[in-house]
Amino acid sequence: MPKFSYQATDLTGKVNTGVIEARNQEALLQILRSRKLFPVKISEVGENKNPLTADISVSVFFNRVKKRDIMTFTHQLSTLVDAGLPIDRALGILGELEEKPVFKNILTQIRRSIQSGSSLADALARNPRLFSRLYINMVRAGEAGGVLELIFTRLADFLERAQEMRDSVVSAMVYPAILTGIGGTSVLLLVTLVLPKFQAIFRDLGEALPLSTQMLIMLSDFLRGYWWAILGVVILGVTAFRRWVATPEGRTGWDGAKLKIPLLGDLIRKIEIARFARTLSTLVSSGVPILQALSIVKDTLTNEVISAALISVHGGIKKGEGISDPLKESGVFPPLAIHMIRVGEETGRLEAMLEKVAKTYEYEVQSTIKRLLALVEPAMIVLMGIIVGFIVASIMLAVFQFSNMSP
Repeated sequence: MPKFSYQATDLTGKVNTGVIEARNQEALLQILRSRKLFPVKISEVGENKNPLTADISVSVFFNRVKKRDIMTFTHQLSTLVDAGLPIDRALGILGELEEKPVFKNILTQIRRSIQSGSSLADALARNPRLFSRLYINMVRAGEAGGVLELIFTRLADFLERAQEMRDSVVSAMVYPAILTGIGGTSVLLLVTLVLPKFQAIFRDLGEALPLSTQMLIMLSDFLRGYWWAILGVVILGVTAFRRWVATPEGRTGWDGAKLKIPLLGDLIRKIEIARFARTLSTLVSSGVPILQALSIVKDTLTNEVISAALISVHGGIKKGEGISDPLKESGVFPPLAIHMIRVGEETGRLEAMLEKVAKTYEYEVQSTIKRLLALVEPAMIVLMGIIVGFIVASIMLAVFQFSNMSP
């Protein structure tokens, strides 16, 4: 059976470490619970750390605190608070176990603030780069309602689902990006390095060269002679585009244009709808007032067009119109999401319906990504094959023509 190393706390908050043989992680958890121990870190001996366990932090070499570190911290804190440990004691334990010096210092500062009389939400708010408005407001609601352990459980689940969504999108883009890079590099090497070696041979043919070969030679000469100008134009173009997108008008225009891109625009919309529904459901179910929750949700969305649509929703709630009608009038949210939210309002189960909307569109995102990959991968392979084939065929055509002209 595999061996697992663990770090766990007992009812007094004392940290226990050891190695146990177990069939799997579930069996290990049962053994620890029978010993009245609450696991903080679990990893299989001799294996890489399982990303589904609490110890999900990146190697200590990368000292920057990342979203995964916050998710790990939330899971660990949820476990300790649920075990009945005071917040300052739990933070002290997590500070001792933390490997990243930067995060360790931050946890120490948060603990000192709490011991000085500050609330946990206020202590977290002093680190806005690490803890979002959503995180802080949920903790504040949990402190006010005396359900902090429940809030941390919801936060941990929310952050894990958000991380899964990000990972699925990023992993889906890896293969097309690699394929594009390799294909583009191959074409560039053919045109700038391989083709020039044949130019000395082709030069004697003069105008007898095939048109496709002449075009390739002109392209090769241009790339090798004016690469610096091309690079300068690209840098200036990227810089100008980034400055334009940094303006409110540019950001809105670009985000609107992305939503109109075939297939990709639909994917972006579904990702934003899923994020909107899950975030709002988590906030409302945690006791955050709906108007404040919408303000927080607006800041979590990355598309400015969809985010701006929430302004009308905010105003509609103040007028007593609810959420679904302003969302419909915005013209941004899909009909299915609007109908599901309306049912939630009418039945008094808005949080539950928002959760269902989130799950529905998260599933749609996965399905859309699979469909896009099914289309993009073969299309890119065919396109690269056509380009490389055209280059090789043009070179070989000129070589054959040269051979036929030789005495």
